[in-house]
Amino acid sequence: MVGAGIMINGRTLLHVVENGTMTGQRYIDEVLLPHVRLFRGVVGDKFVFMDGNATCHRTLAVQDCLDSEGIQRLVWPARSPDLNPIENVWDALGRQVASRNYPPTNKNTLIRALTEEWDKLPQQLLDNVVQSMVRRVEFCITLHGGHILY
Repeated sequence: MVGAGIMINGRTLLHVVENGTMTGQRYIDEVLLPHVRLFRGVVGDKFVFMDGNATCHRTLAVQDCLDSEGIQRLVWPARSPDLNPIENVWDALGRQVASRNYPPTNKNTLIRALTEEWDKLPQQLLDNVVQSMVRRVEFCITLHGGHILY
């Protein structure tokens, strides 16, 4: 089971992949076309998309899809979770699920718990992690690409 957390302009969507592996084509069909394309259409030309640099995000099919949809991708170093604000959201989500009175005991209760806790994440948390991007990038530049503590 894999989750794709989508944060666009402070709005969020949790997409849970229950069966199989997230491939480039599946990413296109289940995340990019139904969700990211719509947000890009609402935001307009200033829209810049940041993915998680996962292998399925980096296929030629995904790049072709982004190009054909006019979606600009933020270029950032591979394996740099300290630059990706969604990592802070994953951490908060994990803590919320772990603190439940009745922790998940199987896949179905885990999916339900993740979905319920995702919907409860405070908007201020989401705003803060998005707004922290300028500081994160500036700090990374100062450290010449080194690891930052976020």
